[in-house]
Amino acid sequence: MASLFDRFKSIINKNSQNTAEGYNRAIYNWLGESIIWNPENDDSYINEGYRKNATVYSLVNIITKAATTIPFQIYEVENVNDYKRYKSLTSGTIDSTVMQKAMMLKNKSMVELHDTELHMLLERPNPSQSYNSFITELIAFGKLTGNRYIYGLAPETGNNANKYTELYVMPSQIMEIVSGGLMNPVSKYKIQYNGTYEMDASDICHIKDFNPYYDGTGSHLYGQSPLRAGLRALTTNNEAIQTGVKYLQNQTARGVLMSEEGDLNEVQAQQLKDKFKNQFTGSNNAGEVLITPKKLSWVNFGLNAADVSLIEQYNASVKDLCNIYNVPVQLLNNTDSNTYNNMKEAKKALYQNAVIPELVKIRDEINRWLCPQYGDKYKFDFDFTCIPELQEESDKVVDQLSKAWWITPNEKRAVMNYGEDEENEALNDYYIPANLLPVNAENIDIPVEENVRESVDIDVSKFLKEKKTEIESKQTYDNYPQSATNNAKRMLEFREKYGRDVVQGGTDIGWRRASQLASRTALSLSTLKRVKSFLARHKDNSKISDEFKGEPYKDKGYVAYNLWGGESMRTWVNKFLDKLES
Repeated sequence: MASLFDRFKSIINKNSQNTAEGYNRAIYNWLGESIIWNPENDDSYINEGYRKNATVYSLVNIITKAATTIPFQIYEVENVNDYKRYKSLTSGTIDSTVMQKAMMLKNKSMVELHDTELHMLLERPNPSQSYNSFITELIAFGKLTGNRYIYGLAPETGNNANKYTELYVMPSQIMEIVSGGLMNPVSKYKIQYNGTYEMDASDICHIKDFNPYYDGTGSHLYGQSPLRAGLRALTTNNEAIQTGVKYLQNQTARGVLMSEEGDLNEVQAQQLKDKFKNQFTGSNNAGEVLITPKKLSWVNFGLNAADVSLIEQYNASVKDLCNIYNVPVQLLNNTDSNTYNNMKEAKKALYQNAVIPELVKIRDEINRWLCPQYGDKYKFDFDFTCIPELQEESDKVVDQLSKAWWITPNEKRAVMNYGEDEENEALNDYYIPANLLPVNAENIDIPVEENVRESVDIDVSKFLKEKKTEIESKQTYDNYPQSATNNAKRMLEFREKYGRDVVQGGTDIGWRRASQLASRTALSLSTLKRVKSFLARHKDNSKISDEFKGEPYKDKGYVAYNLWGGESMRTWVNKFLDKLES
């Protein structure tokens, strides 16, 4: 088992942004201990874009609002190879088929955790923000400037020393990278706002968009804003609106009507104007033929919006901005293509091309920078199964799963988001189409009609070749110690005596586990592995906290720990699983 020092060293290495000296010498012309300047004017992207341009404002909000509807979860990895396959599937374009495969790999590779410190941190990153406002800021800054900065604060002493207890999104338009020279290109981050404040590079999670501009000064260390590529479209959009506003504000007469037979005095001109106004304007005079005894000419004063193609230029710039952000133009109330099917496909494309790639980028960086502080195998992930636009009609999914005999009923339940039924071990078995009999059943009698002469030989083993390991793991065990059963019974008695309002410890899964242990239910190998994982994470709760010495049922951690069998169960399950693996 790695020592505390080794674990801390591992965390520091993962958070470090130092690249190899040989690479640095090839990339940088010169790099001293000074600020690396960002050639991008991020202030203009915010002021001219989000604060001034309605299209950019709408696009950023569409993406952030969609992203905040997707919940996060914390998991513990059990199978690294399956986890890599799952990451690969979710990093590409996700549809309903990919989603089903990804969820099966996810259930095999990871175990969902509950009520961890990481849960509490992300649900309330800092005293002034919830998770939704935190993730909204993070994504919005990234979409405007190409850079996202998370600042982690940790106490210097105590049990949580060097473990982040607060997270803040920093304003990316005023963040600066401070170099420590060729040996340490990113040593600090600096913010100049109401003075100067420096932050160590290891305390900053910098999530940047790709920037291909390498000029030898380190400017590529900043991400490129999407609006950098769409700067002309943004300018065109702003100017089209500004021109339209000026046109409405400065409207004058449309033109001048003049007589070609001689000059008109003021009285004659007014009489001619009144005559035209009274006889040839208004809805009652629509379609009338204008006849005049004098020879007149018309001089036009200006052009309307259609004449200068303002509308066409505006619409073209809106489409360009939508393409930059990968948001379908239909979602901006484009009435030309707002049919039901188009809107349905547009919402689907929004998640596939804009929202999920953004969340995957954030997920991978948080797993690199934050999760190792709370557990080497802890992983942060988003639950994409809750996106209704990516789910096929339920009847199609049910039909596909009903034909998939090589998947256990519990795996099918997981795909349909019903959760695994841990109390019914029969749902962990495989069923073949021959009358839906379990494939590990022995001495199956197949009725044969009298007129069938050839014998029927069912070779069940051919169905077990690829699933041999899984089927062997379906054995159940009830030889856990009686003291573990007693611990679970004691917690159940607490709840019965004092009520759930007083005994607040434990999740629904924990109370179900206590019921299993109290009734001496045989547990599968996968369940025992979950028990081992849970008790290992919460072993610090094996003793009653000092403040609850006389009232142990009020100690949430102690109750949750003993619902799973307590210390005696932890000792037994560790030895038992080690013996099985050997």
